[in-house]
Amino acid sequence: MDDFARIQTFISVVEAGSFSAAARLGSSVSSVARQVKSLEDELGLRVVNRSTRSLSLTEPGRLFYERVRAIATDLNQAKSEVTSFQEEVKGVLRVSLRVSTGTTVIVPALPTLLQQYPELTLDIALTDERLDLIAKNIDVAVWLGAVPDSQLIARRLSPSQRIVCGSPAYFERHGVPKTPKDLYRHNCLVFVAPTYGNVWRFSKEGADWDIQARGHLSSGNSLVLLSAAIADLGVIVVNEWVVRPLLLQRRLTRVLRDYSVKPSEGDSELFVVFPSARGLSRKARVFVDFLVQLFAGSKGQPHPRESA
Repeated sequence: MDDFARIQTFISVVEAGSFSAAARLGSSVSSVARQVKSLEDELGLRVVNRSTRSLSLTEPGRLFYERVRAIATDLNQAKSEVTSFQEEVKGVLRVSLRVSTGTTVIVPALPTLLQQYPELTLDIALTDERLDLIAKNIDVAVWLGAVPDSQLIARRLSPSQRIVCGSPAYFERHGVPKTPKDLYRHNCLVFVAPTYGNVWRFSKEGADWDIQARGHLSSGNSLVLLSAAIADLGVIVVNEWVVRPLLLQRRLTRVLRDYSVKPSEGDSELFVVFPSARGLSRKARVFVDFLVQLFAGSKGQPHPRESA
């Protein structure tokens, strides 16, 4: 009996919760039980505790499951990656993007991708919520923060790098801040959310400054603040990747370059994620590579499991 087939059956039993549930995936209960028993005989120990109503893993069974599940995921992913090169880049790709990043960075860059692959169709959802990719049938998503879900594979796109900026017209009228304390004389556009406060933290050469950001506008929607900054209303602290195109277009200007803006509790790295069980289709791979290249300034690197 094929070792990998028995291991796959064992994984199915654990994840389905019973022999009968695993058998519904295309086998018989007796065949499933026989394969697990054969695996136990080869290992010389019991991996599953059986009862009439429930199934549980033994301690060595849980260790074995965790190891072989990771191996099976890697093997399926490798097979998918190889076979995907024979596929054409066409059809619908369902994508979930963060609102600010999708609107300001990714969507404006899509014409280049779609010109290269005219038979590719993108179905895009803009949300900062972490949707269930498998339940929602989403192929690729962009998330902020670590991805601990073992059913997902994540690749880092960009670290958190917060900067201070405003429009050229605003600084022409109100002057350019030279130190963090100068911000007390400026209209600060403040992001408010459960993990964010109105304190902007700066550091330079071992010295720190905590600035109580004050202004006439605050919002929990980063696009509101970004629009306000573009409209010459004030100074904003924002992740660099969000405003990169606007800086290149000179619609916004970065200030206080000599100071590091410390990340707040809500800041984190940006990841592109996709379901590990589904594998990466050719069209999904093309989109992931497109995102990595788009954020190449941050040198996105492969990241294991945790590792949006």
